[in-house]
Amino acid sequence: MPLNENEQRILEEIERRLSEEDPRLVEQVTRTNLYTHGTRRIKLAAVAFLLGLFSLLFVGVSVWIAAAGFVVMTVSAMLVYHYAGRLGPDATIPSALGRAAARWAGRLRPSSYPRHDD
Repeated sequence: MPLNENEQRILEEIERRLSEEDPRLVEQVTRTNLYTHGTRRIKLAAVAFLLGLFSLLFVGVSVWIAAAGFVVMTVSAMLVYHYAGRLGPDATIPSALGRAAARWAGRLRPSSYPRHDD
């Protein structure tokens, strides 16, 4: 539903005031989008997975450290799967890891629309 002239004028006034009061916020909002947050979370979960894998190597030192590493790996893998599924198979993700995770999640989740593989 399009805005009428009065609503459009009010919206432009709000935008103008916001850009005057906090230009850094306006810059940050214009340069981020939905996929920026998803890919950031996928990258953080991938780093957590690698840290969990590293702590799993300490099984000779302590079984509890290795068990904690396994739990971290499992949770981070589930988070990658979750966020990649949110982005969807058609998302434009800049990193190779993000593209692979989205492709993997797209294959495992049931879809209500026909998939077209590349």
